[in-house]
Amino acid sequence: MNPASTTRRTFLKQTTAAGMAGVSSLSLVRGAHAAGEGTIKVGMIGCGGRCSGAAHQALHAGKDVKLVAMTDIFEDRARGARDRLKSRMGDQVDVSDDNLHWDFEGYRKVIDAADVVLIACASKFHPMYAEAAVKAGKHVFVEKPHGIDPMGVRRMQAACDLARQKGLSIVSGLHSRFDLGWQETIKRLQEGAIGEITSIQSMYLRGPYQLVRRNPKLSETEYQFSNWYHFRWLSGDDVTQSLVHNLDRCLWLLGERKPEWCFGLGGRSASFGEVYGDMYDHDTVVYEYPERDGKPAMRIYAMCRTQNGCYGNGSDIIVGTKGTCYLGQKRIVGESEWRYRGPRRNAYQEEQDALIESVRQGKPFNSGDYMAGSTMMAVMGQLATYTGARTTWTDIEPAPLRFGPAPEESSFETPPPSTPDATGNYPLPMPGITQLSTFTVK
Repeated sequence: MNPASTTRRTFLKQTTAAGMAGVSSLSLVRGAHAAGEGTIKVGMIGCGGRCSGAAHQALHAGKDVKLVAMTDIFEDRARGARDRLKSRMGDQVDVSDDNLHWDFEGYRKVIDAADVVLIACASKFHPMYAEAAVKAGKHVFVEKPHGIDPMGVRRMQAACDLARQKGLSIVSGLHSRFDLGWQETIKRLQEGAIGEITSIQSMYLRGPYQLVRRNPKLSETEYQFSNWYHFRWLSGDDVTQSLVHNLDRCLWLLGERKPEWCFGLGGRSASFGEVYGDMYDHDTVVYEYPERDGKPAMRIYAMCRTQNGCYGNGSDIIVGTKGTCYLGQKRIVGESEWRYRGPRRNAYQEEQDALIESVRQGKPFNSGDYMAGSTMMAVMGQLATYTGARTTWTDIEPAPLRFGPAPEESSFETPPPSTPDATGNYPLPMPGITQLSTFTVK
């Protein structure tokens, strides 16, 4: 028997148990796809690299999977993604011109056509699209982040809760939890391999991500959508976009224990010009865990940076009373020495395998127990860097805070929340001056 498959099945069994409690799995999922019956039809909302990657991996989950519908807000991206996927996956890509869309309403048509909806686009829209798919009775994969502000994250949590009630799968793009080596490493840490955890250093340090130069034919709003990663109202900035992976691993390790408060430092020091939008190029957040419920006090020191020519690292160092874990290396040093040497599989493929298998078997897989919490922790940290203020979980989680207009009100006709000055630079939040009230929905 393949040890990788054995590990994967064990993981899926453990992680779906809570999500399936009280759910009659097969009877409730027939609206989307009857288990074991025919083709599993997949649709894409977003035709960039991440959604295309997810579609490619979903199609690799079996010959019974077909891509039948796609949408993006730019025609060239929709057509280009279809052509590339068709060249790689052949007849498994069956997207007619009638099922290829490029407008702000195309998501509805994709949802109508598919059993499984893959969502990876401007992150502002992730909660709205996930909600629409679940309400329509469809299974969902949704890329991180699961919201860019407190209102969006709460909306995503509600979609996860509804999916559970309806017996539908909703799988998170926080792929770390699908990595076999991290599963074993986290398990050992939770069993005390390094004693009590006293601190964690988390890093997501890299160069700028997907810079899109201005096409002079586009309006200001169209340009911001084309370069959406670098505009806060569409992406949520880099703590929420990138560091969320590290924070998700931290919460996983800590049994989903949330920080009580945090403070942050952030700004821009090297990334100037319109192509960088209105995001920071460095952030550091310190998350505070006071002694509580028999758990000792600890801190998470989390940092991200998007600057060229600088030190890069994308991992976590976990310090305990009996040793240290280098999580990226899946290695423990101290009183007990250990390194993971088991099977390795692509975690992105694992998450799509989990989703497709859950549909085949009629056994819903729900990531809702962690995906919103990890995203809210990232949003909390990003807001702390913007304001420079002590920021608490109890303040942020219920807050009526949103970046820019609601997703339903956002399109190419929407006036953008920020525009460039005479130098081509966009205004940034100013710690000590910017207040949470700046983002409050009146």
